[in-house]
Amino acid sequence: MPKLTVTVITRDEAHHIEACLESVRWADEIIVVDSGSTDGTTEIARRFTAKVIPREWPGYAAQKEFAAAQASHDWILSIDADERVSDGLAAEIRDVLATEPRQAAFRIPRMTRHFGKWLRTTDAYPDYQVRLYDRRRARWKPLDVHESVTADGPVGTLRHDLLHEGDASVAERKEKLRHYAQLSASEMHRRGRRAGALALLLHPPAAFLRSYLLRRGFLDGIVGLRVSALQAYYVYLKFAYLRDARNR
Repeated sequence: MPKLTVTVITRDEAHHIEACLESVRWADEIIVVDSGSTDGTTEIARRFTAKVIPREWPGYAAQKEFAAAQASHDWILSIDADERVSDGLAAEIRDVLATEPRQAAFRIPRMTRHFGKWLRTTDAYPDYQVRLYDRRRARWKPLDVHESVTADGPVGTLRHDLLHEGDASVAERKEKLRHYAQLSASEMHRRGRRAGALALLLHPPAAFLRSYLLRRGFLDGIVGLRVSALQAYYVYLKFAYLRDARNR
């Protein structure tokens, strides 16, 4: 029966980390890699694990790959500080690891709470994330943003949700999206991607229509509308930043 290490990377996550680690207390090992928190994050984390490791910030994927390398066990569950493992997901993971899986990794549906409401519509759901993986057969792609795990073998799909605490206000959401858009544009620029006027004109409304109509955001009322509109805002910023980078 494989044992499981849970890894979490943090920086100033005192408002989230306790609930996060409480949800994975059942794991065989917990590792927290912290990049300079000053708000008590590490003190809270040490109530759950002795393995709280300080490390300067090298980027999302590199930090998560480092955390996996510190694990005592090969099966890794990587979660963020603002995420929680639901009871159903915890039971499902234990069932999966009751024997050695043939899969190299598993993707997990993630449900996000935006503006106080849990969403099963828009681009926010199911938002599959590959987070449970065998580090001998899988690793983190070296990307600046939207980091993900690539596996050398079959990838399974779990049924129960990983719970994600999203943003409580439009201002908070916009600030986060600006940051992600800048990182995405930098990554696209390095890959030689271009953004013309047509991309700025077509991609944002397409993102809104996909989220609001195809992904049924309209079923969640004003919250679905706000989330879909902000998704279009993010896509616009991403291509606008990319165009600026190409012009420079």
